[in-house]
Amino acid sequence: MSDAVVRFDLPQSEIPHSWYNIQADLPRPLPPVLHPGTKQPVGPDDLAPLFPMALIGQEVSRDRYIDIPEEVREIYKLWRPTPLLRARRLEKALDTPAHIYYKYEGVSPSGSHKLNTATAQAYYNKQEGVTGLTTETGAGQWGTAISQACSFFGMECFVYMVKISYQQKPYRRAIMQVFGASVTASPSDTTNSGRSVLARDPNSTGSLGIAISEAVEAAATSGGKYKYALGSVLNHVLMHQTVIGQECLKQMELAGEYPDVIVAPAGGGSNFAGIGVPFVHQNLTNGKNTRIVAVEPSACPSLTRGIYAYDFGDSVGVAPLVKMYTLGHNFVPAPLHAGGLRYHGMASIVCELYDQGLIEARAIPQLETFSAAMTFARTEGIVPAPEAAHAIAGVIQEANAARESGDKRVILFNLCGHGHFDMSAYDAYLAGQLTDYDLPQEEIDAAVAALPVV
Repeated sequence: MSDAVVRFDLPQSEIPHSWYNIQADLPRPLPPVLHPGTKQPVGPDDLAPLFPMALIGQEVSRDRYIDIPEEVREIYKLWRPTPLLRARRLEKALDTPAHIYYKYEGVSPSGSHKLNTATAQAYYNKQEGVTGLTTETGAGQWGTAISQACSFFGMECFVYMVKISYQQKPYRRAIMQVFGASVTASPSDTTNSGRSVLARDPNSTGSLGIAISEAVEAAATSGGKYKYALGSVLNHVLMHQTVIGQECLKQMELAGEYPDVIVAPAGGGSNFAGIGVPFVHQNLTNGKNTRIVAVEPSACPSLTRGIYAYDFGDSVGVAPLVKMYTLGHNFVPAPLHAGGLRYHGMASIVCELYDQGLIEARAIPQLETFSAAMTFARTEGIVPAPEAAHAIAGVIQEANAARESGDKRVILFNLCGHGHFDMSAYDAYLAGQLTDYDLPQEEIDAAVAALPVV
């Protein structure tokens, strides 16, 4: 392969025809999801008020592959396959012997990987006759994606946006509204969940857990008119994202290399699983030995400092109980700018992979993350989303380690979205207004003390 090649593209015929379901290959099955009231394993009837039956079936399926509907694949053609690029200019700037590749999901119409599952979720809901979807969003990438997906299928969309992100990222809110969505700052006075939070803290800046509570309540009380859509955490959501890693396997073949280490940011787990679990599959079934590293913010370190226990998926306690690494559903994170990584827990699949020693995790502070983003922007020419910048910071750590050891490792990471609607974060960084925040242990202790007894 010529040293001049920096981009590895696949034809549209190589868009995956199926999603990969890692539940078929886990050495130990996932712990059951429990009803928030009875604390017994949930069944289809428990989930039916929130999700269409097709997605409920995918959530519990043990089939290794799930066919992608042709109508979804046709929409995928708007941006898939996404490019794989060799970051040669970054390699040179770091003076590293490592070869660095990145999968660029920011070429989607929404600017991030989130549209991979938003399209599928809107499709299955439309097939079941659902009128509209309710959801939450942190930084706004998911809200943007589900707004666009609903517009593709002629559906209504109601987004509860974490209040601090609503204030920090006005253009994310605006683009959702361009696609016809109704956007509400959370916590709000429009739901019982929001009002209960505001009663305790009128100045609450919100959290993903709070926004989830509001969106779930709005769907559950709609009389079946609306369903709920989630942008991460759930098994079917992570499965939809595996188109990323499946494409990467073919593109790394074009590059003539195979990754020694994969790095991706982890908030709820969707983009991490999207690029990572197809390579976990290779580790488990084909004798590969790729290290797969999840990077999270040190201000919200659920994997690296959380407790592996059953906890509510939301803040108020109306969502099902999931066994996960959690900081406690009452945890309200500091208002750092990586809004998509401010979830108190983590996807069950990612947690099981971590607990079984199949992946690694590390936490990186905010200033190191933005410094890495600046280095990447000035070498590779793409301004990354703050969430994606966590992966870049992890990659730079790996590349520096390779330089120090003389190890010519191959590094692959998921650049899960661009930062064009996150420039207020960069503005604050350039003005010297951002600071690091290491979560005090006493805050974690206080939050996990309120974990439900199971």
